Amino acid sequence: MSRCYNFCAGPASLPEPVLETARDDMLEWHGKGLSLMEMSHRSPEVVGVTEHAEQTLRELLGIPADYAVLFLQGGASTQFAAVPLNLLGDKGGADYVNTGQWSKKAIAEGKRYGKVNVVASSEDTNFATIPPQESWQLGKDAAYLHYTPNETIGGVEYFWTPEVDVPLVADMSSTILSRPINVADFGVIYAGAQKNIGPAGLTLAIVRRDLLGRASAHCPTMLDWNVAAENESMYNTPPTFAIYLADLVFSWLKQLGGLPAMEAINRRKAQKLYAAIDGSSFYANPVELASRSLMNVPFTLADESLDKLFLQESEAAGLLNLKGHRSVGGMRASLYNAVSEEAVDALIAFMQDFEQRKA
Repeated sequence: MSRCYNFCAGPASLPEPVLETARDDMLEWHGKGLSLMEMSHRSPEVVGVTEHAEQTLRELLGIPADYAVLFLQGGASTQFAAVPLNLLGDKGGADYVNTGQWSKKAIAEGKRYGKVNVVASSEDTNFATIPPQESWQLGKDAAYLHYTPNETIGGVEYFWTPEVDVPLVADMSSTILSRPINVADFGVIYAGAQKNIGPAGLTLAIVRRDLLGRASAHCPTMLDWNVAAENESMYNTPPTFAIYLADLVFSWLKQLGGLPAMEAINRRKAQKLYAAIDGSSFYANPVELASRSLMNVPFTLADESLDKLFLQESEAAGLLNLKGHRSVGGMRASLYNAVSEEAVDALIAFMQDFEQRKA
């Protein structure tokens, strides 16, 4: 059976060349007589892969030398707690922007460790907009400002970077590596791997070094960024095979032309799909035009009684995981880096055929 087109929000598609290399390396890696996942994390081979992954990532994102790159575990959800535990210090509170379900989860976790000031929220628009920064009510003594540049569920994305006088913290799980960013604008960037980095089980954190060593006395050792940095992400056994796969993804991106080339592809994919939705009275996208995500495109059918049939027929056509998140319903196509233009073209063709038959 040939591979299908996977529009899952995560764990998401991986580049086929990466999967092919991993397949070939699975039983025996580079003449060593065993798989990389069976090797000690402190072996020269695994350390070399980890170092190469970090260096390639630094090149892709232009990460300055005064930032630590950490390969962690626990998903971005664990970082919801790690952020306040590492950064609150004696400030006692922090600013958060609420633009969707993942923002809400970060806010709820932040409240467990200190005072959270929600500077702005788009909940009154059902998270279809991003509040302009001039409307934000910033705190007077915040330790940091946290925001989610791309909301996977609602499909809203910031195409601008907040300007604040405190460390800027970003959960970039569903947008990192999709286009260039200026890392120097941020104090902390963190991301779960299972969208654009690699398989689930790996979490990336990029932390400005002057923010290390500030962890609360109550911070668990495994959540202390400084401990991870001092031990080069090997305080305990890291997810070695996930790092190996991430290294292959980073190299694939570099060979493709880096993030400028990836952004051009991603914009073409998203523009095609949004154009198909906007050109139809059968499909609709609820997000304001300026904030439509390049990575996650939610859409609804004019007749929601057809949702189940749409999903059945799309799956039969090899278009997988189009069901919207349970909290919002409808459909969602996630267009991460490894989702090809061919896949998007196939989805659009199916949508148009379905509309002609059912409208």
